[in-house]
Amino acid sequence: MHSLRVVSAILLLAGQQLLAQPPAPKPRARDLGVPFEGTPGRLNAITDVTGVEVGFTTLIRGAGTLKVGEGPVRTGVTAILPRGKTDSDAVYAGWFSLNGNGEMTGTTWVEESGLLAGPVAITNTHSVGVVRDSVIAWAVEHKRMAEDEWSLPVVAETWDGFLNDINGFHVKKDDVYAALDSAKAGAVAEGNVGGGTGMVCYGFKGGTGTSSRVIALADGGYTVGVLVQCNCGRRPQLTIAGVPVGREIPGNEPYAMAAPSGAPAAEPPGSETRGDVGSIIIVVATNAPLLPHQLKRLARRAALGLARTGSISGNGSGDIFIAFSTANRHIDDSPGPNTVKTISNERISPLFTATVEATEEAIVNAMVGAETMTGVNGHTVIALPHDRLKEVLKKYGR
Repeated sequence: MHSLRVVSAILLLAGQQLLAQPPAPKPRARDLGVPFEGTPGRLNAITDVTGVEVGFTTLIRGAGTLKVGEGPVRTGVTAILPRGKTDSDAVYAGWFSLNGNGEMTGTTWVEESGLLAGPVAITNTHSVGVVRDSVIAWAVEHKRMAEDEWSLPVVAETWDGFLNDINGFHVKKDDVYAALDSAKAGAVAEGNVGGGTGMVCYGFKGGTGTSSRVIALADGGYTVGVLVQCNCGRRPQLTIAGVPVGREIPGNEPYAMAAPSGAPAAEPPGSETRGDVGSIIIVVATNAPLLPHQLKRLARRAALGLARTGSISGNGSGDIFIAFSTANRHIDDSPGPNTVKTISNERISPLFTATVEATEEAIVNAMVGAETMTGVNGHTVIALPHDRLKEVLKKYGR
């Protein structure tokens, strides 16, 4: 009997230890053998740029038939703070719209002033207003701005209405505060998190993804980090490491519309025929000392990273990008003049390369990190199958 008690105690202890084990980290695209170019930073994330913090609020509740105002809810908020929660010093910034069927508030002032004086927040299309107002309220409460000061926050969006009760307006002020308050350095969650919770990318489950690159010391040794909220593209377009992955893994495409009876099918039956019905927001951070016009050039290069994954930035896609630099401090101190540093245009090309590479990988990381999700009216978007991805890459010698 004593032996039996000892064995039972050992088994109980082992079970408790097993339950106490943290879940295994999700694989990322590199873990699956995707052969990306360039050298990533330690975290392979936007937070490899020192000072940058990222926070999320993820809202997942309810199931079944859509009841506007009740759910199902599959949405959230992502917050990127260039210098973290405790530092409100402005950064230089530049933005670019590849296709403007979307929204990024505050960009007219970014264009005019070259400054970004607060966080970049990303949510769903119909929650931009509440997120914008809440960012201001949070800044006031945290004394990041004076009582007589004005604020034009940068808030961007992509549409999650295929999975989420988007007209239920489920993102609230407290959710925005939670994303901002939880922002931190270190590893960044990917897939079905934050503003990316209900997103679809190339006919697979999309969402939030990130990556980084460190350029050669001879070129300055600077870091470029990228975070994306991807909700763009159609399955046949998806290209990973130059391989036509989307065409090799057909079926179960969301938004699928068969050709009308008797009409010639321009694409295989069941393929999407509505073009790009989503969007992508890309945030680029760097510690390289760049001026606003140079950062606009950097933001433009994100388009080339997007193109590497197959997107043609269709009419229905809001593809909007912003880049900022954490290098120069006190750039807007009054009365000035203020001293800043910058690299010459002759040395900027390696930063372009880093932006393209990190953008491509961040998009693939978003899909690799995402999980199959079912939302409103039973709509289901499957995750990119890791085993099939590896098989397809092997088939093409990648």
